[in-house]
Order: sequence, then structure tokens, then C-alpha cells
Amino acid sequence: MASIHEQVAAGRERLREAGIPGDQAGLDARVLAQSVLGWSTERLLTSGGEPAPDDFARHYDAHLGRRAGREPLAYIVGQKEFWGLEVEVSPAVLIPRPETELIVEVALELVGTGSSLAIADLCTVSGCIAVALALERPAARVTATDISSEALAVARRNATRHGVADRVEFACANLLDGIAGPFDLIVCNPPYVREPDRPALQPEVRDHEPGVALFAGSDGLNLITRLVAEAPARLVHGGYLLFEFGNGQDEAVETLVTEAAGLELVALRRDLQGIARTAVVKRA
Repeated sequence: MASIHEQVAAGRERLREAGIPGDQAGLDARVLAQSVLGWSTERLLTSGGEPAPDDFARHYDAHLGRRAGREPLAYIVGQKEFWGLEVEVSPAVLIPRPETELIVEVALELVGTGSSLAIADLCTVSGCIAVALALERPAARVTATDISSEALAVARRNATRHGVADRVEFACANLLDGIAGPFDLIVCNPPYVREPDRPALQPEVRDHEPGVALFAGSDGLNLITRLVAEAPARLVHGGYLLFEFGNGQDEAVETLVTEAAGLELVALRRDLQGIARTAVVKRA
């Protein structure tokens, strides 16, 4: 009987043949095996030379088939790490990206631990930002909105999973529709992909992640334009708006903010690759 390591090696080759790059194929094959077994990385390394359990091959083959079909790894295993937290994900929600952690990082630089702190997280999808901020600022109250009721169900489970469900209120809303505020901080990871860019996206993104959380018109700025227009009325004086935007949209974002009434562009923060990614905006 083949060992677990041997089956993982075969799985790696199967994923490579499906067009997944070598290093990624190796990582995915290992993570899928760990998911089936319920093992940690350490246990797989130390015990992977053992014969596989009787039902391993069947379940592992099913997982590999989904990944070879270019379904994202996070959907298959049902979770993704964000800000050091294991966040539940499903095809109803956008998979959290490392660059989105920049919103949390900047937010924590800007807001203290005041007991009356009010935060809004718009386009919350999995709730990853809302949960991270609620954990980092235990005295804050967070209002999280999303247009998708299916996404909000996942977000609620993540809030419960991490013990902040009593401080995060979820609402099915398009940005700030029906949300009165005012807020000390509004954060948002909106859809910002240009519709013409859809064909060029990786199949994992194009064919599996929810389009409503990705695409925002011909220039990718539909939601951001609305957000910039509506945020001032929901922010306290001196409050902050933070939002993510796409590669190459920095000039358009700068123009939108500088032309908006009542807002001041503080900075465009860059990610680890040096790409302008997060707008830091203050209510003047």
C-alpha cells in the first residue's frame, strides 16, 4: 500500500499537469492531504511515511479533482488565514488576500481603544476585517454590511467562531444604505476589478469567486465613487475612511477624493510589493 508521502507526491504531479505551477502544486497537494487527515504540517512530516488510512485515497482523490478543476484551495478546505485568524470561507465570499491586511494595520494606527469607538466595515463578505478589528479593539462596536445575505451568514459564523458576535452587528445593505452612523472609522474592501479584465483573470478567480465582490464597471470605480460620495455624512469630524483599490487606480482614486466635498486625502499606502493599495482619507 502506498504511503501518504507517495500519494501526496502523485497528487502534486496531478496538479502540475492541470496547469498549477510547481511550488504551488506541491503546497496544495500537501494542504489537501492535511485537510483530509485532520493533521498538522508537523504530523504529516513525521508520519507521512506510514501507509495511508483505508478511506484516504477516495477523499484525497475527490479533493485533488476539485483543485485540478481550478477551484480555489481555500474553498476546498473551507478556510483561509487572515490577520493570524482562521477564517471560514465558501463560494459565497471573496477569499481574503494578504494585501487586505493593510486596512487592518492602518486602522489600528489611526484609532485608539476608546470605549465609544464606532467602526463600519462595508462589503464585509467573510467578515475578516470586522472580526480582526473587533478583536484588536475590544471596546469598539462594529457594524458590518454586505449586499449578499449568503456572505453575511458566513461572516456571522466567523464572528461567533472568534468570540466577537456580541460586538459586531451585521446588516444586509449596499454600502451605507440605511446605516445612520456616525462612525469614527469606515473601512471597505469594495469590488474594484474592471469588467474588461475579466477574461484575463486566473480561472480560480474568474470562474469561482463571486463576481459581485470583484467587478465594478468598466473602470472598476463604481463602488469607490459611491463610497467617497456617501462617507462624509456618516463620519464624525476627524473620522477616517480606509478603502482598498486596484493596481493602477491610484491616480483616479486621488482625483475622486480630492474633488469630494469634506474629505482630505491623507495618504495612499503601499503593500509589500510597493503597489499603492489602500487610501487613507480623513473627514476635514
